[in-house]
Amino acid sequence: MVLIRDFAFQGAQMLLVLLLAPVLTGLVRVVKARLLRRQGPPLLQPYRDLIRLLRKEVVLAHSASWLFRVIPYLVFAGTWVAASLVPTFRSGLLFSWSADLIALIALLGSARFFLALAGLDVGTSFGGIGSSREVMIASLAEPAMLMIVFTVALIAGSTQLSVMAAHMTSGAVGLRVSLGLALLALIMVSIAENGRIPIDNPATHLELTMVHEAMVLEYSGRHLALIDLASELKLLFYVSVIACLFIPWGIAPPDGNAGAIAVGAASYVAKLAAGAVLLAVFETSIAKMRVFRVPAFLGAALMLGLLGTLLLFVSGSL
Repeated sequence: MVLIRDFAFQGAQMLLVLLLAPVLTGLVRVVKARLLRRQGPPLLQPYRDLIRLLRKEVVLAHSASWLFRVIPYLVFAGTWVAASLVPTFRSGLLFSWSADLIALIALLGSARFFLALAGLDVGTSFGGIGSSREVMIASLAEPAMLMIVFTVALIAGSTQLSVMAAHMTSGAVGLRVSLGLALLALIMVSIAENGRIPIDNPATHLELTMVHEAMVLEYSGRHLALIDLASELKLLFYVSVIACLFIPWGIAPPDGNAGAIAVGAASYVAKLAAGAVLLAVFETSIAKMRVFRVPAFLGAALMLGLLGTLLLFVSGSL
């Protein structure tokens, strides 16, 4: 009976993140439109876009290999698994033992690697440009992410997200300069990993500046729907990680009753909504930077993560 309940909670989380990912993207668009005094798309417009793409026929280039056809499923599966393992409304889920932050980052890195291969597979110039830029961003973002993980892991004593969240809610942490630096670096890395402004603009399709869109120009139909849904899940993953590590309050314990689980689900939705509003405000108030300035942006994130780690080695109280 306990095993069935654990499977039910794990399945509920997988379904929850799958349903909330398009809503998160839609909320960001709605808030940005309101800030610009526009009507904007409906909140559920990402669902309509996905349904429209699923109904369309898949058109493949003559030079596309079997790898080009398989990659959308690999990218979607890897991103969905990573987003489903982050503690959201309840800790101690069935597969929480595998929710190691380094492993989840490696899983997303594998999805990025396959997507870059897809951009190179067809042999178009735009696909090659997008893949090269994506690899450049990844080569700078992943070391910064590892520094962030080391900073939080040195404080919590583990790289498992459930253990980190439980340690952050204890009174032994307090206010630390290293955690503030890690939070700032994580926000910068999240913006770069999701291709948001100022790194990239997902709403435009300019050939000379786009990164993610250039890699998926040759996709259509259900393949493009899976890639778009994977991108939405990736954004939800990073918002969930920020909420789990730095705002872990409200997550129900493993032995929590129905009331605690309901509070955990409501707090998780509130955290996602707050993250969407803050992201929309940030993107509205800043302009997209040039591509050659991206290494400086991610280099600053790497330095912040490294500084946070060094502060812990110099003084454990910081």
